[in-house]
Amino acid sequence: MSEIKTNETVNELESRKNITRPGWPEIGMMVLGFLLVMVATVPFITMFTEPGTPMNGVLLAALSGLAGLGAFYAAYLLRIRSGASFGLKRVSKRWILISVGLGVVVFILGRLAVIVMYELGIGNFDLQASYRAASTAGTLYLIVHMLMIAVLTPLGEEFAFRGVLTNALLRYGPWVSIFGSAIIFATAHGITVAWPLAFFCGIASGYTFYRTRSVWPGVVIHAVTNGLGTLTGVIFTMFFS
Repeated sequence: MSEIKTNETVNELESRKNITRPGWPEIGMMVLGFLLVMVATVPFITMFTEPGTPMNGVLLAALSGLAGLGAFYAAYLLRIRSGASFGLKRVSKRWILISVGLGVVVFILGRLAVIVMYELGIGNFDLQASYRAASTAGTLYLIVHMLMIAVLTPLGEEFAFRGVLTNALLRYGPWVSIFGSAIIFATAHGITVAWPLAFFCGIASGYTFYRTRSVWPGVVIHAVTNGLGTLTGVIFTMFFS
């Protein structure tokens, strides 16, 4: 009996070794992990904070990162359990610098899209009220909010959407992988004025993942985009409101 169990264990380990990157099972676990974190935390946030308040903004920003990390680890623990297989590998300084530049470009394109949508009367412009409240409620709130929105959120969302989703879809080619994951990523942010910015961010991050097989360029792009968005909002509030 023990010999049979040993053979089954060996066969299981061998099959894991043959899996070099995530697939549909990991995508399924990613979605499940994401939903579980959301279901477990959203009721508490809505129960104890009011929409549009600084604390609500900080907690929602933290939730974005934690939900992404929960989704990633659900996929990671399923079969492969190799960080490198999920894109957790180092990249050159050149790619980091490229990613900083791409983050700026993504931010500009996103802002232009918002201006166009505003002029056309498309989209709800009040959905980011909690984020604006958190970033303009004082120095402490701004620092905490920046840590959540420009550090934790990029880590969680890029680990999940690039490390798992973009990675798994690469089996169908770069076009499906990059654009498909970008559409899903943007839609996960809701059909709002945030959609174009999330889509552009997904395209840039997906492309750098395709080129480097690493999530870190995407984390940098995401961090720059979110950080610039928060800081420009603060500056606009200080001088124009």
